[in-house]
Amino acid sequence: MQLRDFFSQDCIKLDLEAEDKDEALKELVSLLDLDEKSEGILFKMLKRRENLGSTGIGRGIAIPHCRSLVVNRLRVAFGRKDGGIEFKAIDEQPVENLFLIVAPPLEVSNQYLPVLGKIAQFSKEPDVPERLAELEEPSEFMDLLEEKGV
Repeated sequence: MQLRDFFSQDCIKLDLEAEDKDEALKELVSLLDLDEKSEGILFKMLKRRENLGSTGIGRGIAIPHCRSLVVNRLRVAFGRKDGGIEFKAIDEQPVENLFLIVAPPLEVSNQYLPVLGKIAQFSKEPDVPERLAELEEPSEFMDLLEEKGV
């Protein structure tokens, strides 16, 4: 299983407009191209998950995630906000890089946790935050995943 197999360039946004956590979550959800009602449901699910504890894992990275019936397969998106936003991350630093993961409640292939783990592993590599900051095109994000072998 390779992370890059789950991403598509149209679900990568390198210039998020969001000024806060809620706006960032909504903007990431909009990348999944769902109907308005589904987007609203998914946003509420992500908010509920964030209220349990921030998905900001440190080093300017957050991995908001949840399971929801509004998707019929695992979906991922990536967004970058230059300058970052307050996310109540574990290191109390602003978050610039957001990886969204959404999966249906029952998933035959059970990829949700492995994908979450791979993104966390990728995020811990020493040069990843700097490399993500340098991206100019979604294709470069895909190339970075390829290069890192995730």
